[in-house]
Amino acid sequence: MAAHEDYYTTLGVSRNASAEEIKKAYRKLARKHHPDRNPGDKQAEARFKEISQAYDVLSDPEKRRQYDAGPSPFAAGAGRGARGTGGFAGFDFDASGMGDILSNLFGGGASRGRTTAGRQRAERGRDLETQIQISFQQAMSGAQVSLSVPMQGTCPTCHGTGAKPGTAPKICPRCEGRGVESHGQGMFSISQPCSLCGGSGTIIEQPCETCKGAGVVKTVKHYRANIPAGVKDGGKIRLPGKGEPGRGGGPPGDLYVLTHVTPSPIFKRKGDNLEVEVPLTIPEALRGAQVQVPTLTGRKTLRVPAGTKPGTVQRLRGEGPPKPGTAKAGDKPQRGDIHYRFTIDVPKKLTKEQEQAVQALSAAINGDPRAALFQDAHRSGEAAGTATGRRGSTGHGGSTERGSS
Repeated sequence: MAAHEDYYTTLGVSRNASAEEIKKAYRKLARKHHPDRNPGDKQAEARFKEISQAYDVLSDPEKRRQYDAGPSPFAAGAGRGARGTGGFAGFDFDASGMGDILSNLFGGGASRGRTTAGRQRAERGRDLETQIQISFQQAMSGAQVSLSVPMQGTCPTCHGTGAKPGTAPKICPRCEGRGVESHGQGMFSISQPCSLCGGSGTIIEQPCETCKGAGVVKTVKHYRANIPAGVKDGGKIRLPGKGEPGRGGGPPGDLYVLTHVTPSPIFKRKGDNLEVEVPLTIPEALRGAQVQVPTLTGRKTLRVPAGTKPGTVQRLRGEGPPKPGTAKAGDKPQRGDIHYRFTIDVPKKLTKEQEQAVQALSAAINGDPRAALFQDAHRSGEAAGTATGRRGSTGHGGSTERGSS
């Protein structure tokens, strides 16, 4: 039972842990204790050896079954020296399949694009990003735009093999198609990209003349993209499968379209809503009025109450920009609002007739609108003085002397 506890405890998992839980625990511990991250640390080196031995057994269903049945033939690295040429205390990372895991963990991904037989593994194509400039009206109503996207495409001559037509890549004789070489360094066996094939796992003896053996060529793809109504400046639109082609039969990547919207001289975007500044004349603000205001589809009339102050806002619900992604089947998308903020149009220069009208208005209205400011300030001063006097009379541990006359 002690042997059972050792390997499971070493990885910090229960005896009922799934293969995925064991793999996840190993990855976490391997990152922490790997010698590359702890140079010269003997304790980390020994710990890394322990977790590697534990994972070698517990990750293999047959070995794990035998181990759980006990007594374990795998304890203390027994019998591992017969497998492979390199070893970590006789333990070959590559023969156990952990070379790929460590390669992924620490950046040596030389064999990620190949299978053990040297055939190219299916890889998803790269995601791409392009940018477009659209008008404010296009952003509000939606549009269809043309895109020209430079990318790497599959070579039309060799169809991605990199080899001259009529020939085919051959399995690398040095790494036997694995794409990695193992080199012993003391107690460790380190996997590195194959020095002969560069990690591809294959050798191209007669490269394709079109792509020079790369399997891909530079090309430009042309698309028509639908821009949804209501898109914001800086918004991203995803076009699935329009990125670079995958390799080895893998799916293509996606294309992301970054939108730049030309500002409107009238409508200002405020989140899901729009804002418009509406100037009023002084008589309109004083007496009230019916004023025409612009909308996205035309114009409407707003009633301005008498005595409207600058900065007052009125709202037209549902007249703003569409909200992308809110439309249900057969329905129109939800829309934001338009906020109309009133300002007072003050002439910079008055005519003689206007000056006379203003003087007459001033005489008719009469009074000082700032008088209340000083009255409130005077009351605040008196209140502050009274409070100070009370604090002085009560004191905090002090005394007040009274003179005589």
